[in-house]
Amino acid sequence: MLLFQQLVSSLMLGSVYVSVAIAFTLTIGILNFLNFTIPTLFMLAAVVGWALSYWGLPFGLSGALAWPLALAVGVAMSLLVSLLVERMTFRVMKMRFGDSTEHAIPLVSSLGFLLIIENLVRIAYGSDAQRFAGPDVELTANIGGILVRVPQLVNLIVIAVVVMGLAWMLRYSRIGRGLRAIAENPDAANILGVDTKVIVPIVFMLSGAFAGIAGAAFAVNYGEVSPQMGEDIGSKAIAGMVIGGLGSIWGAVIGGLLVALIEIMTIHFFGADTIQIAVWGSLLVLLLVRPQGLLGHNAIGKGKL
Repeated sequence: MLLFQQLVSSLMLGSVYVSVAIAFTLTIGILNFLNFTIPTLFMLAAVVGWALSYWGLPFGLSGALAWPLALAVGVAMSLLVSLLVERMTFRVMKMRFGDSTEHAIPLVSSLGFLLIIENLVRIAYGSDAQRFAGPDVELTANIGGILVRVPQLVNLIVIAVVVMGLAWMLRYSRIGRGLRAIAENPDAANILGVDTKVIVPIVFMLSGAFAGIAGAAFAVNYGEVSPQMGEDIGSKAIAGMVIGGLGSIWGAVIGGLLVALIEIMTIHFFGADTIQIAVWGSLLVLLLVRPQGLLGHNAIGKGKL
């Protein structure tokens, strides 16, 4: 029974990894751009949600906001900052250098955004972890003898719905067809009338939203936020993305869940000190056997924007 309890815990943690891994997958799978600001967007949603629920809007415009509204504002902030990154890194560098994927400058620029935003948050709120006063994290439901914390269950359902909504959009909507066309062959997509100036910002907005939703879910589930909270989550989400296969949304889902499962099982059997060895060792072994990942392909880095 304890093992089943651990499996449920890995599913809950995996939902957070899945959301961040999808944020990475959207930019690297469609634009061939590894967006290093995603861990910061994850952190920003949680910290902004905490600040608004604790103090309220700046300059005394309001008192403390209800935590759901505060987190919604935090997710919106992540989305807007992601759009700013698109304007200041990907688009500007593409205009100056042509095919931006042939240059490391946009990637380094996004890393600069990560460091700037993270340090601004440290200056504003300090580097210590802060308690997020959300719902009662001890509220549990007994499902077949397995205890599940209700906030975690709700967040799992929300993230599952959002992921399925993204999958539906990519498959059936006009925007989704445009995204898939650019991912497959950007030159042909332009000839067929796909407006990259419209589609590319949508990619960044979606990635910012997924990172923000993951940050909000983490704050609710674990009741703690800090300026450095995105670093560990981001690295494991990248591992999940690579394990699942670069450019594959469902690969990111499978990879994120597998990383969480490896982490929880490692803690259960060997202790927390061996987590990084288990996660990254598993990644290296998989790359030796199947370099493209479980559901990926070899087109990443070829013929992109």
